[in-house]
Amino acid sequence: MIRYTKTTILAVALLFVAAACEEPVQEIFDGVTPEELAQSTDPALIDVLKASAYNRIIGTWGGHNSLWSMHEVASDEMVVTHKGADWEDGGQWIRMHRHEYNAQEEAINNGWGYCYTAIGDMNLLIQQNPNVTALVAELKILRSLVYLWLIDAYGNVPIVLSTDTDATPPTRTRADVFTFIESSILDNISELPTENTKTTLNQWSARAILAKLYLNAEVYTGSARWADAEAQIDLIINSGVFSLENNFFSNFVTNNENSSENILTLPYDENNANGFNIAQMTGHYSTQATFDLQDSPWNGYASLEEFYNAYETNDARRNSFLAGPQFALDGSPLTDDNAEATDPDGPGLNFTPEINELAPNSFRQAGVRVGKFEYRVGATPNLSNDFPIFRYGDILLMKAEVMHRQGNTAGALNYVNQIRSRSGIAALTTLTDDILLAERGREMFAEGYRRSDLIRFGKYNDAWWAKDASNPSVNIFPIPQGQLDANPDLVQNPGYN
Repeated sequence: MIRYTKTTILAVALLFVAAACEEPVQEIFDGVTPEELAQSTDPALIDVLKASAYNRIIGTWGGHNSLWSMHEVASDEMVVTHKGADWEDGGQWIRMHRHEYNAQEEAINNGWGYCYTAIGDMNLLIQQNPNVTALVAELKILRSLVYLWLIDAYGNVPIVLSTDTDATPPTRTRADVFTFIESSILDNISELPTENTKTTLNQWSARAILAKLYLNAEVYTGSARWADAEAQIDLIINSGVFSLENNFFSNFVTNNENSSENILTLPYDENNANGFNIAQMTGHYSTQATFDLQDSPWNGYASLEEFYNAYETNDARRNSFLAGPQFALDGSPLTDDNAEATDPDGPGLNFTPEINELAPNSFRQAGVRVGKFEYRVGATPNLSNDFPIFRYGDILLMKAEVMHRQGNTAGALNYVNQIRSRSGIAALTTLTDDILLAERGREMFAEGYRRSDLIRFGKYNDAWWAKDASNPSVNIFPIPQGQLDANPDLVQNPGYN
């Protein structure tokens, strides 16, 4: 059910900004009422208003059991195995891996709620500040990003533009929402700054949204828009604002806010913007000693063996994984005293690519783990790494793809090889769809795009480890059953009961 309460969210925004800034900002609010704040054109006050909307989309994107989890576990990148009763979770993650998910899945409901709650907050701010042109424009484009996530995951969804909207808005076609996203960006992009503001929207990150929308246009609408995608990509490349980092992992370290490559990031902060907890999600219980983490990890997410083995041994990006014997911070070997007697690695903690089975008794230490994002020594369960929604490496691979699809494979190779050169591996001399998809996988691992990439390349329904070939109806997730029960105007996606 989509229902919003028309109340002020200014106090929340104020608190967030005050907490997130190094210098106190409370003095700028002295004597300012919430009503005055909502109508102010003071840049500092407008930043406060924006912070609430951005804080909402930071939310649980990088956390467990929402959109990121859905995209990753439903792809050939990652799996969450059952280790006896551990991670059984009602079978949700097994069904997600096997493409047997249904409308009752908790993650699928959470993803929907995450998006529409964010949209509700943005709608409220737009209503409260109709005459603050730049703010409204930015919020409309930010809202478009969330709608892009919605049509990618759920297909046909309601368009909600007001907190006064009827609580039972009707389903709109994916193509209609596509057009709404496109027009919202094109109509408002000129109001955005051109400065390299990585944690808020600017014209370059808005063009990245458009490029991603056009890249998947054939999936969303049935008609390809490769040339339109390329036009937006070229504007980003030719701007000269962004460049590849020499070190791939500079984009994912704890203090990555100065990355020359990141275009739009979600600025997680372990003290003020919780929700990015990949170290907890993927690490073995004993990984706590490796990084002196404040809490024990949950021993969940691991990479599929085939995906890990697709990296060349000298590919720098292979260090995106925690693999092999594991050690404490002082260098001493770690053990898992509760390791299964049948585990050939014995009690010594050793992350091997092989996973013995999906369920019910996967070995506790089976599977290499996600190590792409730096784990700060002594970190809390919430990391402080800014999560890249768009980065320049992806833009270059998107450029390669649209050139390849339009027949310019020679030109596409140049962009793919820029990416490979940064990782220290040999240039390619030929390019096919499969090679390009594999390169995107190696570059974009754990960044939330693999499912969409597999669908666009026609590979999402293939069989892979512990998963049979699936029906194309699962290329979009079901509308959550709770939403259907609350809103009779919603229509379930084909293939789901």
